[in-house]
Amino acid sequence: MTLEEFINQWQSPSPTLLVHTSGSTGKPKPMLVEKRRMEASARITCSFLGLKRGDSALLCMPLDYIAGKMMVVRAIVWGLQLIDIPPCGHPLKQIDTPPVFAAMVPMQVYNSMQDDDERQKLWQIKHLIIGGGAISDEMAAELRLHPNAVWSTYGMTETLSHIALRRLSGPQASEWYEPFDGVNVSINADGCLVIDAPTVCALPLTTNDIAEIAADGRRFRIRGRKDNVICSGGIKLQIEEMEAKLRPYINVPFLISKRSDPKFGETVVMIAETNDIESLKTICKERLNKYEQPHKYIAVDSIPTTETGKPARAKAMEIAQTH
Repeated sequence: MTLEEFINQWQSPSPTLLVHTSGSTGKPKPMLVEKRRMEASARITCSFLGLKRGDSALLCMPLDYIAGKMMVVRAIVWGLQLIDIPPCGHPLKQIDTPPVFAAMVPMQVYNSMQDDDERQKLWQIKHLIIGGGAISDEMAAELRLHPNAVWSTYGMTETLSHIALRRLSGPQASEWYEPFDGVNVSINADGCLVIDAPTVCALPLTTNDIAEIAADGRRFRIRGRKDNVICSGGIKLQIEEMEAKLRPYINVPFLISKRSDPKFGETVVMIAETNDIESLKTICKERLNKYEQPHKYIAVDSIPTTETGKPARAKAMEIAQTH
């Protein structure tokens, strides 16, 4: 979708817009969202960040998904000067002057850090929000040194982009997400986060994210997804936590997945872009506990990802089950 096509949709008499979920746990799903709620979400973000009319805002993500659409809505609602460039891995290479405000995915931030010129521009962005994927510990450590405001976002298509931010830069850096005003969170019996954000979502939304709420009853942090729990021999293992343990030591793309097993119920499977399985086994023996050890290692040409670059967990599970 082009910017002109989206603006035509936005200016149409219809009170709703069609959007698609990212498809990280399966096929992307279409859903209709109310424009008035998108406007409310845009105002909340711009107000929280302290953006001013006329500030420049970089659009460098696809307009097929909510993250790209919301950047345009923020520009329209708040009077921002939109810089529109085609979605790519090196968005800052395409511009001369760093924007005041930018939204990027972790891959774009990572790429920008590898190039001196792009890194300089990245460091001049006044307000940077990062979403659409996990931020590695290494990236978080580097971003603590950023001189301006950098945030990790928490949200989804159903909440019209993010409903909470956690600071990544400076002394305020934290692993806890701070919900916006008017947003309340709780934990259900399964340990999953429940979001009550009436301004952007008509009904409370039960997520699949295993979460923990801070002592203040407001801030929260995410441990992983309910879908990504492996129940092996009665022991519950969180896929994201295992991947985090291994990530500093494995220099090829990889995913942890699972397959059904007659004895254990489910077993751990590692999928990686390498044929050097022995090295992977050695690292896993050193870094994972005995319950977390993969029962099977699968070499693939490329790790399955969604159109937005997230791990395609459902596809990975198919690979784990059939290889």
